[in-house]
Amino acid sequence: MRIPAHSVCTAIRDDIVSGVYERGGRLTEELLARRYGVSRVPVREALRTLEAEGFVVTRRHAGACVAEPTEQEAADLLEMRLLLEPLGASRAAQRRTEAHLKVLRGLVRLGQGRARQGHSDDLRSLGGWFHETLAQASGSPALTSTLIRLRHKIGWMYEVRGTRDPVECWAEHGAVVDAVVRGDGERARAVMALHTERAAAAHRLRFTAGAGGAERADRTARAEGVRDSQHPVNTPSLRS
Repeated sequence: MRIPAHSVCTAIRDDIVSGVYERGGRLTEELLARRYGVSRVPVREALRTLEAEGFVVTRRHAGACVAEPTEQEAADLLEMRLLLEPLGASRAAQRRTEAHLKVLRGLVRLGQGRARQGHSDDLRSLGGWFHETLAQASGSPALTSTLIRLRHKIGWMYEVRGTRDPVECWAEHGAVVDAVVRGDGERARAVMALHTERAAAAHRLRFTAGAGGAERADRTARAEGVRDSQHPVNTPSLRS
């Protein structure tokens, strides 16, 4: 594999998230440089960035290794997302550009069409693109980078289980965009909060690393499930 030097960080991060490198495994500069077809300099810089993001840790006598997050840390990420995704949607309603709206509308049309047809293979990637575009529409580089990093780390630590209806999920995406188009920050915040709560309820840890964090993660999932059952979505009302 040969990739541009400036893309090394993204490539290593993607491989960590996809499980190419196991938690706790060593990341040697020489082997990484050989794998990606670059010198050791961009690899070294990428490892520093990934350490700052929490994907990599440096251990004495071992060097760079894939981080081993605790269940407590994983639960904290879901809680952060529950707070920040609605904030991003609210800001997007106030600061979005026509270019953002064009992309968001297009993604919603595509996602809703694929969901109705039962073509679910690429809905996850479309959903990621939707959320990243919405974050960029917030007009805050700090919030955007935080939300994108959260999504990467949650995707690394959790798998999504459950039977959420893709049509319903994309109806929620559409309702968020409707609010953003109207400049209704409170509506965008409320719909995104509900959407994020329901998404969190379907997440299950890929690993176990201590009872305390696991109990908290289970409590969070149960709490979201309770809220979900108490507030059924009525798709037409979302668009009101």
